[in-house]
Amino acid sequence: MGKAERDGSNEYNNFQPGSLNTTDRLVEDLENIDIVFHIGDIVYANGYISQWDQFTSQIEPIASHVPYMIASGNHERDWPNTGSFYKNLDSGGECGVPAQTTFYVPTNNRDKFWYSTDYGMFHFCIADSEHDWREGTEQYKFIEKCFASADRQKQPWLVFIAHRVLGYSSASWYAEEGAFEEPMGREMLQKLWQKYKVDLAFYGHVHNYERTCPIYENICVSSERSHYSGTFNATIHVVAGGGGCALADYTTLQTSWSYFKDHDYGFVKLTAFNHSSLLLEYKKSSDGKVYDQFWITREYRDILGCDTIGNCPSTTLAS
Repeated sequence: MGKAERDGSNEYNNFQPGSLNTTDRLVEDLENIDIVFHIGDIVYANGYISQWDQFTSQIEPIASHVPYMIASGNHERDWPNTGSFYKNLDSGGECGVPAQTTFYVPTNNRDKFWYSTDYGMFHFCIADSEHDWREGTEQYKFIEKCFASADRQKQPWLVFIAHRVLGYSSASWYAEEGAFEEPMGREMLQKLWQKYKVDLAFYGHVHNYERTCPIYENICVSSERSHYSGTFNATIHVVAGGGGCALADYTTLQTSWSYFKDHDYGFVKLTAFNHSSLLLEYKKSSDGKVYDQFWITREYRDILGCDTIGNCPSTTLAS
């Protein structure tokens, strides 16, 4: 997302032109918002603390009204020889410190920026893509435990969040690498998404909007595009990275799993009407109007594949 000047003046690192519109649309709809998730690349401050002051002032009308939860991105954490999974210079030497001390997240060790939280009818599992998530690591074990401990009777909607695209994206550089994802992403995690019936996976990092079909091992398991109902088949992946920073291009290659793309600034809104009806809306930051949406309707027994409520376990961890 980042920040920008309202008076039209230039500023340091001035490449987040859409952030003011995104902020304004959220403020306008604040009475209908309960919680906000900003999925990494918070400020693009590159080590300049004044940029953090400017950003927190920009989002104060939101963060003073509802919980403003963040995930760790490359522009917060990455720096050589500091424990980050990637060895680039993207954080400008911040090494995660301003993000970890400015925003609260429910974790005992803030340098390990992965955590879970329940809110209303949602169970959120937030990963830290700037630390190793591969099978056998501490974070991988956390992710599985977070999925497994979801009480689908109380929080039927299970959501995975990470900054880098660990699922699917048509970003030009991902296509050039040949996998349409962060390398080693879904290869490590897709069996967990499928096993624990994760409804939705959200990512930032790629500065545009894209959503997939319900997909497992590169295969769409449903041809439906706007209303998914009944037994869980596979996770739907959503890139929501167009909050404000300069937009990213798509590959010219056409994939069968990409159901909707938008090369513009925007954000996603999730609304759980009850324990069996969920609406996702993608809105442009320029006007706040809905340009993509779909429904998920399923009962608790449909999530866990059991015949009656009485025979269903309370969590996916139960056997």
